[in-house]
Amino acid sequence: MLTVKVHHREPGSVPVVIPRPVPGSSRGNGAAPAGQTKPEKPAVQGGSFGDILSAELERSGGLKISAHAGRRLAERNVVLGREDMLKIEGAVQKAAAKGSRESLVIYGDLALVASVRNRTIITALEGKDMKEHVFTNIDSAVIIS
Repeated sequence: MLTVKVHHREPGSVPVVIPRPVPGSSRGNGAAPAGQTKPEKPAVQGGSFGDILSAELERSGGLKISAHAGRRLAERNVVLGREDMLKIEGAVQKAAAKGSRESLVIYGDLALVASVRNRTIITALEGKDMKEHVFTNIDSAVIIS
């Protein structure tokens, strides 16, 4: 069972859970062997929260976190919960509805740059790292609470 530590450095900081990949999901190209069809993915019944969240996001076509963004979040001990991910996904959907391609999502003291078309968080910055930082290659910004 996976244990997730939540670190609160400052009052009002946002807890974040980093979804872990589902075991075996990164093998090969995902194609079924010749002559076989790929079975439909069943709903996840057991496992760690991270595994379940990853599987559900994959099944629903939800928001993904790039390896780079995952490392940035892990380095900062930021843990995103299910509710946090749903809020961020909602912000990306709002940006998509306006025709955005790359969006800056501000969530508490966390800044996330998302590829709206790919539904992927590209990078993440936290509080003090945002000072005097210039965000480039974005065409929108969404602030959520």
